[in-house]
Amino acid sequence: MQDRERRMATEGIGRLMISMAVPSVIAQVINILYSVVDRIYIGHIQGVGMEALTGVGVTFPIITLISAFSAFAGAGGAPLAAIWLGKGDRKRAEKILGNGVTMLIFFTVVLMVFFYAFERPLLYLFGASDATIGYAVSYISIYLGGTIFVELALGLNAFIISQGQSRTAMTAVLIGAASNIILDPIFIFVFGMGVKGAACATVISQALSAAWTVGFLVSKRSSLTIKLQAMKPDFSVIGRVMALGISPFIMRATESAISIVLNSGLQKYGGDVYVGSLTIMQSVMQMYSAPLGGFTQGVQPIISYNFGAGNFDRVKKLYRSMIASSFLFAAAATVLVMIFPGFFAALFTNDAELIALVEDMMPIFMCGMLIFGLQQGIQPTFLALGQAKISLFIAVFRKVILLIPLALILPLKFGVMGIYYAEPVSDVISAVTATVLFLLNIKKIVSRETLQKIA
Repeated sequence: MQDRERRMATEGIGRLMISMAVPSVIAQVINILYSVVDRIYIGHIQGVGMEALTGVGVTFPIITLISAFSAFAGAGGAPLAAIWLGKGDRKRAEKILGNGVTMLIFFTVVLMVFFYAFERPLLYLFGASDATIGYAVSYISIYLGGTIFVELALGLNAFIISQGQSRTAMTAVLIGAASNIILDPIFIFVFGMGVKGAACATVISQALSAAWTVGFLVSKRSSLTIKLQAMKPDFSVIGRVMALGISPFIMRATESAISIVLNSGLQKYGGDVYVGSLTIMQSVMQMYSAPLGGFTQGVQPIISYNFGAGNFDRVKKLYRSMIASSFLFAAAATVLVMIFPGFFAALFTNDAELIALVEDMMPIFMCGMLIFGLQQGIQPTFLALGQAKISLFIAVFRKVILLIPLALILPLKFGVMGIYYAEPVSDVISAVTATVLFLLNIKKIVSRETLQKIA
């Protein structure tokens, strides 16, 4: 196990990035199949596909918020665990893991109580109509029952990656997603359960993934193991995890807020078909953001480990490669989506009106992603180096300061088109801002002085 950790400090950077990132990329792609496959099958349910797809789409804010809390503990704790592994303090790293588990259990209880209590009014707020509310309630009521599986599977997977075991992390995700792909058509079409079947398939699949993840982290195969004594709340540890986790949490939680604003605006200015178009476009964006997120997630623990070990020249080479790769991939994927919007729309629906709308709106909605890959490489660099405040500002700036206000203001002048314009405008401004902040701060951050402050 220690040999795997030493690889992060000694192996050639190109080879190491590939070996760590490829399993993580595969894991992220597979993980996104949970929601994408659900939507593809649901969108093709005979006779009600468009309404069912739109209904499931308005549950996105709840699903996103649940995953955001898993990031609070996982994405906040895993980099810290990697830094302490780099410093040679395994006991401290396991304390962080144990408190992460405790946080995930606590979040599960709070989320289930809240969303079950306010389910229907929230779904109407999120953009459901009388025609789609039944599908939304049917799906999310079952999905909420599996909240603990989502929290453990997503939150703890990051701790597996942090110890250099990307393939094991990939296997955990593969088990769940493969199960979902197999079970979805059985429950939806063979058993005739519709959206309820999609939700049941997802919960069962997430349970299998969570079982694998926890099983690994309590076994001798893991260099970081879950220990009951380490799960006792230590508020100094929890405070550090939350300080670093607040940025990825807000990144995901604000996706929930964004979906609420966009869905409700599209419902107000357009109607169900416009809400359905957003469901498809967000799904497509997830399809190519997932491998990019997997790549940065795979490289991030290498940066954290080497930063903790004081290998600053190696850290610089790593983040430069990560940012350049993120930019190039995002730009290429965006060009592909903008050229063939109809192809991607047809994956999710047979409805001609919906496909035509997506063909018109997709190039507008996605064009800001041509340069947004810069931010997608820069933000995890700050996170890997323990820079919670800067990472948090970047997350808040794009989504809270730019996108949400723009989505509320632009429709006053441009009508429903203003909602589609808000995304690219915020993406471009935010990517430029992140790049400037990176150039101004990175030299000072990668220093022994900063490392001592984190310790």
